[in-house]
Amino acid sequence: MAQSIFIPDGPRFAPTELARGPWDPEAQHGGAPAALLVRAFERVAGADGLLFARVSYEFLRPVPLAAIEVRAEVARSGRRSALLEGSIVDGDGRELVRARALRVRAAETAGHGAPRNSSANSGATPGAEIRSQDKSDSSEAFAWATQPMFATDAMEIRFTHGHFVKRGPAGAWFRLLVPLVADESTSPLQRLAATADFGNGISSIVSWEDHLFINPDLTLYIEREPSAEWIHLDAETRIAPDGIGIATGVLRDEQGPVGRASQALVIQRTR
Repeated sequence: MAQSIFIPDGPRFAPTELARGPWDPEAQHGGAPAALLVRAFERVAGADGLLFARVSYEFLRPVPLAAIEVRAEVARSGRRSALLEGSIVDGDGRELVRARALRVRAAETAGHGAPRNSSANSGATPGAEIRSQDKSDSSEAFAWATQPMFATDAMEIRFTHGHFVKRGPAGAWFRLLVPLVADESTSPLQRLAATADFGNGISSIVSWEDHLFINPDLTLYIEREPSAEWIHLDAETRIAPDGIGIATGVLRDEQGPVGRASQALVIQRTR
């Protein structure tokens, strides 16, 4: 099995089988390109003391399990904030994912922050609690999958409540098992982006067997960088009658909150 999610090839990246998503065996999971764009943003960001506060994505087309190119640039810079823009294109130059990152100066406060261990899910406790959770057997949810996937083979998932096959809100600890890019260390923000895209998957309120619930976007707000490899996502999906599906999630590490994520959903019956 592959030892990383992507292999660099000049200006391009070749995805391995570990990038595969749940909806199409020839397309990537959203967490893989999301993390790859964060990597690109980190590389163009200046040493200006600004911190990443938001990363937003529009998934314009399925990202194939084929060579892709990642582009990023600083669109606007200033003393208090900076805006970065990026995209992923395929071999024909077609834009697949469009992204923006907002960086801002760190807040100047003294003791006015939220309690360090506050969380939407009181069951998401750190340390030994992570190890005590049952390791998710994702194959139960993806019994149809005959090939390695991002959710089953690139991630270790330990649920604190709910599960892939249970409808409704859910929470789980996530840990990347392999590097995002071969022969590189995966940064905390790259791990955060890889986790954030799981909100609709773990908190589905319609059946995997007869529905698609794909997110064409993802917005990630970042309070601070995660301090360890395990990241907890507490997610909930809501579908308005004759309206739109929205998945939202609270992200935390063993020290407390690190951010929030939201996704709009395209929900469609498959049978």
